[in-house]
Amino acid sequence: MTALTQPTRVVGSRSTRRWLALGILALAQFLVVLDASIVNIALPVLGGELGMDTLALSWVITAYVLAFGGLLLLGGRLADRYGHRRVFLIGTAGFVIASALAGLAISSEMLLAARALQGASAALLAPSALALLTVLFPDDRERTKALGVWGAVAGIGSAAGVLLGGVLTGSLGWPSVFFVNVPVGAVVLIAIPLLITRDTVRVSGRLDAAGAITITASLVALVGALSAVEQLGFIHPLPIALFAVALALGAAFIVVERHSAEPLLPLSVFRNRDLALGNIVMLLAGAAMVALFFALSVYMQAALGYDALTTGLTQLPLAGALVLIAGAVPALIARAGTRPVLLASLLVLAAGLVWLAFAPSDAVFVAHLLAPTLLIGVGLGGAFVATTQLAVQGVEGGEAGLAGGLVNTSQQIGGAVGLAVLGTIAGLRTSALEAAGASSADALTGGFAWLFLSAAALTVIAALIVALWRRA
Repeated sequence: MTALTQPTRVVGSRSTRRWLALGILALAQFLVVLDASIVNIALPVLGGELGMDTLALSWVITAYVLAFGGLLLLGGRLADRYGHRRVFLIGTAGFVIASALAGLAISSEMLLAARALQGASAALLAPSALALLTVLFPDDRERTKALGVWGAVAGIGSAAGVLLGGVLTGSLGWPSVFFVNVPVGAVVLIAIPLLITRDTVRVSGRLDAAGAITITASLVALVGALSAVEQLGFIHPLPIALFAVALALGAAFIVVERHSAEPLLPLSVFRNRDLALGNIVMLLAGAAMVALFFALSVYMQAALGYDALTTGLTQLPLAGALVLIAGAVPALIARAGTRPVLLASLLVLAAGLVWLAFAPSDAVFVAHLLAPTLLIGVGLGGAFVATTQLAVQGVEGGEAGLAGGLVNTSQQIGGAVGLAVLGTIAGLRTSALEAAGASSADALTGGFAWLFLSAAALTVIAALIVALWRRA
């Protein structure tokens, strides 16, 4: 039998085919991460061809984020209930179909519907993929190595999105940023059933419908409120109302879970202090990371005058550093432990962000940006691998999907909060500098300097929490 056709049993197997299965799972995760950034570069061209104004274009991003962030917890629990392999394949198939529909879109309505379907499919794919990884590698040492691969792929996807978005849009047109998902997704759909021939153990019992409805609606309202903040500001009635709805539904969800015989999110899961710490750190690190990549892209194009392709190329050193350190982190964790590695990584990330904040409006990449972005890559690589390790540490197979959904939800919500809050800080500083007579480039640079410093502050707060958090 060939390597591809030799079956890998998910539970209890020590076959080397698990590593090939991991590569395919990571490829699917790469699509999810890539899609968060690759579309941004294509938006101006896409808007011109489909007749979408700025507000409508923002919904190309928001439709995806709302569905993805709002349905992640439900997606994770569905994976535990109906099988991680099955839900992963359903999510991947949905993502491929939605990507094809987005590329074929002839109207803004068709595109937005396809983006929402992409987000909902990603909410099934992402937590079930991480759950499969957790069950494929029950040994802590091997799981840490596998998470190193996972973190490296996520880093490549984040940076590659900007580069591929520029190349594909410029050479093949905007539909190509969606069509690129189709062949990659097809490879995943063919390979996983051959490599993982048995589904993971399923949780019996009924699905908590009341809990699913309240938490999904609460998360959708929260992500919607944060998206509205970016467009309307914090004091507009719409985001205030959405925040109030999210809070009320969140409180209702806690009440439902306390009285449910089979809760969607057993609150006892937070007794696992490693899982709780991992999600708190992911919330803060996700806020810093999403705001960072957004600001870097805009700063390089609007202030430094780089085109889309050059902007993507300048982020390759960051991605390279991230990949290298993510590969080395498992060995570091085996020697020093997860928390010391996480603490050191967060401090390195904060140092890189502070250094980046001092870049001038006429920065030369090699002289002013290369060193801090390399430092940021090292910090991100170490932090995300160690944080994910914490978030799934000590989790039983029956709750692996839940743990995957939680950590992905923390990253998505953190990213939405970070972009809304830090983006507002940058905008206010930019406006103040322009009012004081600064040039457009200087004002933008000053605004992003405050954003980088604020992201560094979030990272330092995360480091302090890691240092002070007591073990169970």
